[in-house]
Amino acid sequence: MLVNQKFDLIETTIADVQAAFWRGELTARELVELYLARIEAYDQNGAAINSLISINPRARDEASALDAAFKREGRFVGPLHGIPIIVKDQINIKGMKTTLGSVLFRDYQPGTEGFAIAQLRAAGAIFLGKSTLGELGGGDTHGSLFGSTRNVYDLARTAGGSSGGSGASVSANFCTVALGQEGFSSIRRPSAWNGVVGMRPTVGVVSRSGVYGGWPTTNGSVGPMTRTVADAAKLLDAMAGYDPRDPVTAYAVGRTPASYSSNLDPRALRGARIGILRTPMGYKTEPASDDFKKVDEVFNKAVADLKEAEAEVIDPIEIPDLIALLATRAKDPAADDAMFELFFADGNAPFKTRKEAMASPLFSKVVPGSQQRWAPDAPEKHHAYLKARDALMTNLLKVMADYRLDAIVHKAVEHQPTLIEHGIKPPFVDQKGAAHINTFLMFVPSVVVPAGFTRDNLPAGITFLGRPFEDAKMIQLAYSYEQATLHRRPSATVS
Repeated sequence: MLVNQKFDLIETTIADVQAAFWRGELTARELVELYLARIEAYDQNGAAINSLISINPRARDEASALDAAFKREGRFVGPLHGIPIIVKDQINIKGMKTTLGSVLFRDYQPGTEGFAIAQLRAAGAIFLGKSTLGELGGGDTHGSLFGSTRNVYDLARTAGGSSGGSGASVSANFCTVALGQEGFSSIRRPSAWNGVVGMRPTVGVVSRSGVYGGWPTTNGSVGPMTRTVADAAKLLDAMAGYDPRDPVTAYAVGRTPASYSSNLDPRALRGARIGILRTPMGYKTEPASDDFKKVDEVFNKAVADLKEAEAEVIDPIEIPDLIALLATRAKDPAADDAMFELFFADGNAPFKTRKEAMASPLFSKVVPGSQQRWAPDAPEKHHAYLKARDALMTNLLKVMADYRLDAIVHKAVEHQPTLIEHGIKPPFVDQKGAAHINTFLMFVPSVVVPAGFTRDNLPAGITFLGRPFEDAKMIQLAYSYEQATLHRRPSATVS
């Protein structure tokens, strides 16, 4: 085993790793060994975060091949050369199972992988493992296959979800960067609750082929979960692009920059017009509770930090009919069924349809919230949602135009991380306080950035929300806020 005892793994970035490669102080194989040792110490033992479902058995070989190429050619194979990444286990990777965190799919082996994964592979990334998730791709990170994932800042609390394993693993320094997927609040909530950066790009910027929750559904989005905004931008650079297997990516053609990571400016907030959205809008939020107030204290400090960074802050703004329109949210039952059949048309799928899966005796073992999420909405409810979505997009864009806003800022989650016990037993608390305006609207980008810690020493975040396809602007503003505040800090439970 090749283990480098000199390289400091904690809070390392893509730039740090690759600088060490160039100096000859670190190899990709050594980096993989360091991460695997840390995973064994703190994910499988010690704090037992339980953020990973599987480890890529070829990770070491992939790293060694990259080292050999670097030695032979004297250059990196791509911009993510040697960077270990953990991927949410609803995204296919060749040679690895995709389980959705469920006993229903514990042996499912897909035959192909999607566009975004292929792009990351071509850029030189190493797929270190697959992360835990809210079973069947929704809710807090509990699953019949693995149990519950623990929050790195308080082991009795949830990591959030549904990309909780990716959020916990990157926060615990089990990888350099991670990948999540979001249809409701599945990237942003675990990012906020694990004190990391999370981005849900505008739908269409990143392909969802090879992703459970992809085409022909339209509200899901794959995005980066990282410790820094710069690393999130670098991941987005590698993944973005048109993919005919996900027709929604056609929307982004001609609307994306050459790079999201170049020319990041720590002064981007200076003179930027930021609207502060204070309306309580999170899922089952309780504004009168002490828990809500603790997050509100952090948010108020974040607004002050925006002013300190010389942003022009408009506080508050209101979006007409926001709560009434959000209440109409509904799924497209036909698209959900078609997505399932398309995703599992490949490999050794145990079920051909959702109806078959729900008829399986194993379905009773699925966590209650995930069982409920598979219940279809009536077509008329979905039609009402489509009308409301258009109305809310109009209202939001009009507010931004009237106030000449560059971005809207709101709480990433309006409550602190909930207790694991309350999520797996009645009353089955799940997704508490999660804002979902972005996924309701679909075609808007949002970036979550750490905003500090509550009185209970739990992380909280803020969200930068922008106009359709203004992903690069949201990255710039989030980077500027991050550099002005530097709120990210690792947890002592995994050190």
